[in-house]
Amino acid sequence: MDIQSFPRVWKWQVAFSLFLCSWGWVSGQLRYSIAEESHPGTVVGNVAQDLGVNLADISRRRLRPESKSRYFDVDQGSGVLTVKNRIDRESLCRSSHSCFLHLEAITENPVQLFSVEIEIVDINDNAPAFSNTNRILRITELLTIPGVRFPLEIAQDADIGMNSVTRYFINANPFFSLSVKTRKDGILIPELILEKLLDREEKKEHKLDLTAIDSGEPARSGSSQITIIVIDINDNAPVFDESIYRVNLLENALPKTVIIKMNATDLDEGENSEIEYSFDYHTSESAKALFDINTKTGEVFVQGLVDYEDSHFWELSIRAVDKGIPELEGRCIVQVEIQDVNDNPPEIIFTSATNAVPENTALGTLIGFLVAQDKDSGKNGEIQLATSPNLPFKFHHLNNRYSLVTDGWLDREKHAQYEIIVMASDLGSPSLHTETKITLNISDVNDNPPVFHQSAYNAFIKENNEAGSLLCTLFASDLDEGVNSELTYSILESQVDGFSISSFVYINSESGEIFAQRSFDYEQTQVLKITVKVEDSGSPRLSSNASVFIFVLDTNDNHPTVLYPDNSGEHIPQQKLPKSAAAGYLVTKVSAVDVDSGHNAWLHYKIVDSTNPRLFRISEASGEIRTVQGLEDVDILEQKLVILVSDHGEPSLSATVTLLVNILDSVVNESPKSQDLTNSKTTNDMTLYLIISLVAISLVSLVTFFILIWKCLKRENGSSSCGVCLPNKSHSKHYVDQYQPTLFLNNDGTLKYMEVRMVPPEPQGPCYPTCFPSGTENDFAFMKPQNFPQLKDLMSEANTSSSNTLVGNQVRHTHYRCTFLCFFI
Repeated sequence: MDIQSFPRVWKWQVAFSLFLCSWGWVSGQLRYSIAEESHPGTVVGNVAQDLGVNLADISRRRLRPESKSRYFDVDQGSGVLTVKNRIDRESLCRSSHSCFLHLEAITENPVQLFSVEIEIVDINDNAPAFSNTNRILRITELLTIPGVRFPLEIAQDADIGMNSVTRYFINANPFFSLSVKTRKDGILIPELILEKLLDREEKKEHKLDLTAIDSGEPARSGSSQITIIVIDINDNAPVFDESIYRVNLLENALPKTVIIKMNATDLDEGENSEIEYSFDYHTSESAKALFDINTKTGEVFVQGLVDYEDSHFWELSIRAVDKGIPELEGRCIVQVEIQDVNDNPPEIIFTSATNAVPENTALGTLIGFLVAQDKDSGKNGEIQLATSPNLPFKFHHLNNRYSLVTDGWLDREKHAQYEIIVMASDLGSPSLHTETKITLNISDVNDNPPVFHQSAYNAFIKENNEAGSLLCTLFASDLDEGVNSELTYSILESQVDGFSISSFVYINSESGEIFAQRSFDYEQTQVLKITVKVEDSGSPRLSSNASVFIFVLDTNDNHPTVLYPDNSGEHIPQQKLPKSAAAGYLVTKVSAVDVDSGHNAWLHYKIVDSTNPRLFRISEASGEIRTVQGLEDVDILEQKLVILVSDHGEPSLSATVTLLVNILDSVVNESPKSQDLTNSKTTNDMTLYLIISLVAISLVSLVTFFILIWKCLKRENGSSSCGVCLPNKSHSKHYVDQYQPTLFLNNDGTLKYMEVRMVPPEPQGPCYPTCFPSGTENDFAFMKPQNFPQLKDLMSEANTSSSNTLVGNQVRHTHYRCTFLCFFI
């Protein structure tokens, strides 16, 4: 509706409202005016412009009214406040002279709350109306002297101010005139004044038209016809004790509660003195809905709900009418003052400034606004607020509005949601209270790195595995949620023997499954250490690492290798044996080695073919070949032995060696000197080398054991598993005894041969150390496989330097490996 179409008084009101609007903006409140019955879409005002929000920032700051706004809306593109639904001032504010609608405007980035007060301007949309359009008035002739006043019915007009009834008039008449007086509450009271005596014989009936008109544009009016019947006789009207009665009444008084008993007297007698009480036409319809009167006793009582918040004051106009002919009446006013009772609990309205509160929100951050109000007055309307204790939030109070801000650090992983119980209590007696629950959801930020379920993982796989074999699966978890808990696994780049770790293994980035890229060889690699990184998808990304130890388990994939006697050439090795040798004579010793470990390297010696099976036997464990009986009666002087060397693997692998034993009547150079090496200096040097090697290997073994024990004791309270292969004290002593070498010397004191033997009392499986520090790969250097061909070459060199291949120059050994490889030359 265009402001130019308003009446002049409206234009003045609008101009004054615009002045108040500008004044309200300075104080943090906007004020607008809008005429009632404005069509939906009618512009009320530009809230964004009045708030100083740039047009470009309107969308970003999300200017909007409160969610409960029924009558108004804000255009998100322009910030214009428009009418949303039809507004009827009379239904909203009844007969109140001022009618305001309040709403809250909210902006974000930063969050601000503004109060908007909109005045609903009345328009002249209601015409004055009389409840009785045809009233009959009886006036006694002669007894009614000029100047007597007759109250007339007031016209009801739902509009206010100039749009309500502003004047009454009647058609010209010589007997009557109209007097209009203004009541205390501003209502015009029309009264009919008798100008001269009535003469029934001259004219027994007068008809008058009472018209009520307002000052709206255009003006509206309503009429009622008054028929005046002139009668005579009854000349005494009922008279009340007082003209005005004042009564105090508590609101919420129960129905049928008597507030006052009226008393009027009539000096007449008979029917002319019988009185009936009723409300006259000056009593409003809303008052009649709340109160009623007993027509016989004059008791005024409550019949509706008396609410102080609707109206503080009611005025009842009561008349007493006798039954005379004509009827005479007396009038009085009953003024009812309503006293407030604490019957309205406080109301709590919470407006959230955000859907969820980030867990890294700084202290003092605004979360939302809370408004507590009470319709009661005085102490009954004063409010105290109480909230749940021990929460990281608090309220700042300003008038009846509170701002909710953070008062502590938030952690979504501990509390993903808070429920704040707010209780508002008034100071009435008894006190009334209202309780509401505010639910605040805490949104996640990436403040927790992913964590592996173990700090170190052990994986075991047999050698000669297929590429793509699953080694192990790593599990990690993240206390965050959503994208912040989406994990990605990767292997940190490192070098193993000059090759990238990615050439050995790869990991599924989503599941954490680690697969082999190649086939592993236990003889090349026993332990492979990799570092796995898990990283979330948050911003910034967080990660953690875990060590994975991949143990390659030995399989029986290597045949035993015979070191002595050497049958690598085309000729069959031969051994000389004196015919005078007695039973139990050591012929020679077969030495073999298996690069596998455990049972796979535990060798078994057996003669599978022999010229004379009853003549020789071989030790299954050591490979020593000895005579079973004397050789004096032997006919065949060249005995052929086929020795089978097999391991204890599954399936068992083996190797054979053929040995010719020549039985001679006497062995040349059998004396001690002849049994020495041809070069005495070479023999002494070789003996020294053997002793130094034995001492060095023993020291290295002891130092290794002590280091392992010390590291395991140091980590016994840590997360790493430790010591699956460390022997206890009794076992340690047993293995030390087994490893103690036996030296066999010649008659001249030189070393004949040295025997190092360890025979486990019972079969043992592969044994792997699992006590590893979190150091570099150098810690696993002792796991590197030994170079077995070098041992064989060394034996070959030793045999080459000897001028005699008899037993005296043999080096015997049995090879086993547990936690490390030990070779003696």
